[in-house]
Amino acid sequence: MKTLLAASAAVLALAVAIPAAAQQVERREMGNQILENVPVAALAIREGLARYQNARSAYFDDWLPNGGMLITTRFGNTNQLHTVASPGADRSQITFYDEPVGATHTLPGGQILFSKDTGGDEWFQLFLLGEDGKTVQLTETGTRNGSPAWSKDGSVIVWSRSTKGSGDSDVLMRDAAGATKVIYKGQGQVSPLAVSADGKTVLLGRYFSISESKRWLLDVASGKLTELNPQKAKAAKIAYSGGSFTPDGRSVLLLSDEGSDFQRLVQIDLVSGAKVNLSGELSWDVEDFALSADGRILAYVVNEDGYSKLVVRDFRTRRALPQPELPAGVVSGLAFSSDASKLGFSLATPTSASDAWSWGVTDAKLERWTASELGGLDAKVLATPDLIRFPSFDKRSIPAFLYKPKLAAGQRAPVIIDIHGGPEGQSRPTFSPIHQHFVGELGAAVIVTNVRGSSGYGKTYLNLDNAEKREDSVKDIGAVLDWIKTQPDLDPARVVVYGQSYGGYMSLAVMTHYSDRLAGGVERYGISNFVSFLQNTEAYRRDLRRAEYGDERDPKMLKAFETISPMNNVGKITKPMLVMQGWNDPRVPKSESDQVVAKLREKGVETWYVQFKDEGHGFAKKINNDRRREVETQFLQKVLGLPEAK
Repeated sequence: MKTLLAASAAVLALAVAIPAAAQQVERREMGNQILENVPVAALAIREGLARYQNARSAYFDDWLPNGGMLITTRFGNTNQLHTVASPGADRSQITFYDEPVGATHTLPGGQILFSKDTGGDEWFQLFLLGEDGKTVQLTETGTRNGSPAWSKDGSVIVWSRSTKGSGDSDVLMRDAAGATKVIYKGQGQVSPLAVSADGKTVLLGRYFSISESKRWLLDVASGKLTELNPQKAKAAKIAYSGGSFTPDGRSVLLLSDEGSDFQRLVQIDLVSGAKVNLSGELSWDVEDFALSADGRILAYVVNEDGYSKLVVRDFRTRRALPQPELPAGVVSGLAFSSDASKLGFSLATPTSASDAWSWGVTDAKLERWTASELGGLDAKVLATPDLIRFPSFDKRSIPAFLYKPKLAAGQRAPVIIDIHGGPEGQSRPTFSPIHQHFVGELGAAVIVTNVRGSSGYGKTYLNLDNAEKREDSVKDIGAVLDWIKTQPDLDPARVVVYGQSYGGYMSLAVMTHYSDRLAGGVERYGISNFVSFLQNTEAYRRDLRRAEYGDERDPKMLKAFETISPMNNVGKITKPMLVMQGWNDPRVPKSESDQVVAKLREKGVETWYVQFKDEGHGFAKKINNDRRREVETQFLQKVLGLPEAK
């Protein structure tokens, strides 16, 4: 860890805004990267980042017919598909694209189904990879495709498709002969979730908002649609997640918050409509589940204050089976092997990158299939976060994860407040190379917040920032700043706010409210004006965002947006800002960053701007993430008054 030498006075000197007349834009363009007002980085910065940036992750995707695993990992610039024959065996790469590959599944016949977009534009295409290594594109270029489901033998595949300029999704089916047709003309965001064992019925879901969704059964032959679990009261809203048929086709399993503040695992009988709560009364969300193909074994994951608890049970007798004792972290991507003897999943902890694991249902054997490299980092000296809570303006308790550097007696660490996107996301205790770099190399403390509106803490908490209550979550960051002042080892004079997507909006908003208490702000592809954002985000998600943020066509909400949008409050920002954006972002378009950068510079605020021509909503290519973190390090060293690398 670098020694902290700079005094707070050096940081306060940065508070003086650069006069608008003196604003000049120094632009460097390197391939797909554009850097404005960013100094050339010292070689030592890249060297200091290298170990963190070379850390690698592996994600369990599915089981292979031969008993091996299909995983996603990176050995070059992007995540690609690999196979692993047995625990600890070598990873064998099977896709070789410039763009990252995702949404991967093994079909019953042995083919591999995956998706891929171009430059992060999220207009995903679906592909089938055969055992002969040949790939077939299933979908029409220029459309957006996702949520694939398939029949028991894998010969029939269904998926959702969106087209440019439309907020609706159709459901398509590819039959055993390879012919494709539309089987349902959808309204809104409709997705297939599962196909019954006999292939005659498709379980469909429509997402209205994080607080409301519906489920229907589609009879493929007749096109008849039957709502699952219809509500008598029109005002009753249920949020569902996932859905699958039991092997006998008599019931459906899904996650539901009906009658609860939290998501529970529920079984619904398709004849009687009877519902059984399989996970019991919990004060936390069930967030994932899997049922073995023979219907014998059920597994599900409970999100307990950000940490995962994996539960394995006999589905028929309801009795508990031996449970795996896992390191404290986050579990995802559950899937049983075809013979139901093993449960595969991904597991990440704060000090170990995500890896593929399995749990032996019959032999109670926990096996780690991959051991991802930490780029030369020593896991024993990496920071493990503390789960903290602090009171906000309304006395509500706000959770966060706090990473701290090792300090000498009497020393105070600068602070980086990291705010997740969504806003319905949740920061979890997983391995973060950049958090570890902030702590280990910059000597900064990192507070990773879950302000009101975050998922994982119940729907009451989730809805606390809706519509006109949007800025209540900004006040939560004000409460963080108050809390920092009470901590003897944190420096309230050296604090930076940092966020992406909705967290980018939060960074801008926090800077407009608390600029006098901050040293600077970092925002990546954030919303700068809610009205222009809602008008310019892709049509397939516009109404979904209106359901969360509010509808700008409503005069009352329009007035609220005009009041809270950072673009209308830029004059209150007096400290330097770093803005980053991908050119192909369909969610928060580049225009949101362009306009706020121009306004900041007009007001005389020192503004660094980094753009990537081949990225979308998030930076998926290693070469771009390396540059991003290099620039972040330069910016943080400057605004926090840290010693510059030589």
